[in-house]
Parts: sequence; structure tokens; C-alpha cells
Amino acid sequence: MNYVYILRCGDNSLYCGWTTNLEARIVKHNAGLGAKYTRSRLPVELVYFEMYEDRHTALSREWHLKQMNREEKLRLIRDGKKTGEST
Repeated sequence: MNYVYILRCGDNSLYCGWTTNLEARIVKHNAGLGAKYTRSRLPVELVYFEMYEDRHTALSREWHLKQMNREEKLRLIRDGKKTGEST
């Protein structure tokens, strides 16, 4: 399974990424071993994710999420699918 996710960082900023192992990826981020962006913004909290069967679709969705502005991401988190609901 491929996951696209949004994290809320310690400074209240949002970070989008993708992975094939969501739990391990969150642990890595919080250990300071994730993306450079999140290393100085710990801790991170998973606030949203979507699951996809194939990598291409997940990477495409990640790109689209990264094009959203903060307000659009917050609306997705608030009004979108519940965390973990399959797409």
C-alpha cells in the first residue's frame, strides 16, 4: 500500500509526503531522520492520510497536495475524508 500524508509540525506548519510504511515513516520523522524540513520542526503529528494501491497515483496525489495553499490543506484535513479512509 502507498500512503500520502500530511503532518502538523511543532511550529504548526504542514508537511506533505508519501511512503509505503506510514507508521515507520512517522517514527523516522519524529526521530529527526525524516525530511530535512521536519527535522527542525519536531515533534510532528499525523493529521491526514490517504491510501493508494499504486505508487504512481500516490506520487501524483502528493504533488497535488503540495500545490495546495495552507488554507486548502486545512480545509482538506477538516472536511476531507477521515484519517485512514481508503480512496
